[in-house]
Amino acid sequence: MTKVEAIIRPNKLEDVKAALDALGVQGMTVTHLMGSGKQRGRTQHYRGQEYVVNLLDKTKIETVVSDDQVDEIVKAITKAASTGEIGDGKIFLSRIDDAIRIRTGESGDSALR
Repeated sequence: MTKVEAIIRPNKLEDVKAALDALGVQGMTVTHLMGSGKQRGRTQHYRGQEYVVNLLDKTKIETVVSDDQVDEIVKAITKAASTGEIGDGKIFLSRIDDAIRIRTGESGDSALR
């Protein structure tokens, strides 16, 4: 099993969710957060004063999938979240040793379905 964490632009959330739904991804966690990377924020003006906003709104999607789905899911997220500009986000992959469904006690891939 692999945990897929994608940090994307908030306005791309619905596109990514639709792409994951089309692949049959059943469970995901979505978190709204702030962060910075190469984009490094932007300069804004407020009441005549200039200030730098160096933390931008981002959205993180987390899901755990079977190893045989990972490449397809990464391609789908990349295609759905891409604008071609700096700040599109990142995808992180982590190995998961086991998953247990609390209600039934199922473990492994069967706990993901």
